[in-house]
Amino acid sequence: MENPTLELIHHHGSVRHYKPDPVPVPMIETIVAAAQRASTWSNMQPYSIIAVTDLARIEKLYHLCGDQEHIKEAPVFLAFLADLARLDRVCELRRVKQVSNYVENFLVAAMDATIAAQNAAVAAESLGLGICYIGYIRNNPQAVIDMLALPRLTFPVTGMTVGWPVKPPRIRPRLPLRAVLHWETYNSNQDDALYEYDKAMLATGIYKGRQVPKPGCEGEMEDYGWLEHSARRVSRPDRTILRDVLKKQGFDLD
Repeated sequence: MENPTLELIHHHGSVRHYKPDPVPVPMIETIVAAAQRASTWSNMQPYSIIAVTDLARIEKLYHLCGDQEHIKEAPVFLAFLADLARLDRVCELRRVKQVSNYVENFLVAAMDATIAAQNAAVAAESLGLGICYIGYIRNNPQAVIDMLALPRLTFPVTGMTVGWPVKPPRIRPRLPLRAVLHWETYNSNQDDALYEYDKAMLATGIYKGRQVPKPGCEGEMEDYGWLEHSARRVSRPDRTILRDVLKKQGFDLD
């Protein structure tokens, strides 16, 4: 089944090299307006988007987000925020108090911010721009909060670089559909699909021929692939300070 929207979605790839050309303000506004059309919890719209184009601020974000060169290259950095601060003001105007200290409240705001971000990504790509999500915005969340002057009940969920691609992005394969799409109940029998995907990712050359010990086979080596890469990533703690920063921002997560 083909149509222009599906074709655009299936040709997505992260862009990490940008031309220096600026993105016109009306185009940024068009992207954010498209983000606003995303589905949102009960029309509460508990998110905000900060567009950063000032070179000094982008330089700071570059350092706070892992010194990734494409952050400095991109003319626009979008920060997507979970935002319950606006609803706090709504409650003040109506003389009631917002209940905001439960996990559900933060989840709703974080999910809506992320859904809006994906609309923004598709909108940007439809205009010929490239994007790359920046999860590293959560590496130093308090410093980002201070730099962007974020009020209580807001939190940077993800970032996004936006700009004109130097070249078309590499389109990486995704997991086989049968590993992701489950019918009626969850299917835990996924090993064949996982090994199939490991081979597909190895074929891209992204892991550059690295070798690692083969699990359960002493003395044997095998190619470093997606299975090894993913297992390593999720077997160590990451961003362990987030709960403390969230609590400081008013998200108690009861």
